[in-house]
Amino acid sequence: MNQTVDIRELNERIQKESSFVDIISMEMNKVIVGQKHLIESLLVGLLSGGHILLEGVPGLAKTLAIHTLATSIDAKYARIQFTPDLLPADLMGTMIYSQKKEEFVVKKGPIFTNFVLADEINRAPAKVQSALLEAMQERQITIGETTYKLQEPFLVMATQNPIEQEGTYPLPEAQVDRFMLKVVIKYPSKDEEKLIIQLNLLKQFPVASKVMRPEDILKAREVVKDVYMDEKIQKYIVDIVFATRDPKAYKLDKYVDMISYGGSPRASISLAQAAKAYAFIKRRGYVIPEDVRAVCMDVMRHRIGLSYEAEANNITSEDIIAEILNTVEVP
Repeated sequence: MNQTVDIRELNERIQKESSFVDIISMEMNKVIVGQKHLIESLLVGLLSGGHILLEGVPGLAKTLAIHTLATSIDAKYARIQFTPDLLPADLMGTMIYSQKKEEFVVKKGPIFTNFVLADEINRAPAKVQSALLEAMQERQITIGETTYKLQEPFLVMATQNPIEQEGTYPLPEAQVDRFMLKVVIKYPSKDEEKLIIQLNLLKQFPVASKVMRPEDILKAREVVKDVYMDEKIQKYIVDIVFATRDPKAYKLDKYVDMISYGGSPRASISLAQAAKAYAFIKRRGYVIPEDVRAVCMDVMRHRIGLSYEAEANNITSEDIIAEILNTVEVP
């Protein structure tokens, strides 16, 4: 009985605390037409402290989305175009000799910001990719002998172009795993595209207003941690992840030879954190199975290794996840 009262109180508190979600969404919708899933994914990443890998053809407002989010939160933003000749120092910063001071001084790189857009991350060599991924994981950077903490909130949104693969350096599986979400963006509908044309023909393109501060996001993250998750939901998450490791145990025999490796414990953690953030966005103080299902595809699609047999049969990780969600018992 006590728990019911607590849940009710928690629900009321989270409804109050999450009211800003609608305000940010409204500001983003001023600038971005459609792409509801992209906006939700950005908010899930932001509220759970996870980074996002975006895949989509050019021109689908990937850059515009993160810039608009940064504007509405009044946060610092940097766009880094990844190219084959980029060096880790171009990203992190380096020591330069100051003749005036007659000593080496630190020149910080563009990564010292709140929101980083790593544009076409697969265009830069492995050295640069791993430098960025270290910053994502540790949230700190070492230049010379000094380690510098990165500002919070710190969110990396990396983009990948799926159509041009010549001269690119695909991210290794172990590094892709550091992204909480991999979001695949689709083309807009006809009506949405008409609206996009109208917006771009206006004398002045709409701009998002500043409606929040970075400190508000840090407070909201603490509230997201309080969202209640029942043990049954935790078991459901574990079952989904274990089904990718041992499909036979879940009567998914046809996928035994299709999966070379399944989700790691990081997948389970990310799925739980993302489900909590999604419940928060939906103004709820507790997680329901639908929250897990809503974020599952984005959390898991880059964490399942496909065998040659799967590729030969045109089976994708999305097909496997959809089948797992249909098979694993919902609490």
